[in-house]
Amino acid sequence: MRIQIINGPNINLLGKREPSIYGAVSFEDYLAELRQAYPDIELEYYQSNIEGEMIDKIHETGFDYDGIVLNAGAYTHTSIALQDAIRAVTAPVIEVHISNVHTREEFRHKSMISCACVGVICGFGLHSYRLAIEALLMRK
Repeated sequence: MRIQIINGPNINLLGKREPSIYGAVSFEDYLAELRQAYPDIELEYYQSNIEGEMIDKIHETGFDYDGIVLNAGAYTHTSIALQDAIRAVTAPVIEVHISNVHTREEFRHKSMISCACVGVICGFGLHSYRLAIEALLMRK
């Protein structure tokens, strides 16, 4: 099984950016834990602060991978283009958020991509990614 994890803007700063919200662990450190927990799954990781590059990665992997775990960051709330990219591919996409976006600022309550995803997981810290992987495993 092959799963592509795609992180959007500012996720490269995990462990440094607002640790009270996002924790003190870098995504690279957490990814090592995920790979150890799921040795039989090929977990690929990509991060970009640029919307078009994220769309390109969805296009690149969305027909060949068994699933995509997507944390689009702030683009979640603004990007019709990401929604269109998700709809265009055959791989199931699960939207994830580290924080519970529904307890935060009002503008974070609306997702432009949820309607194109098979599910949404938020509020469980970095474990939101593990829950998304488990959800993709259940679909197989």
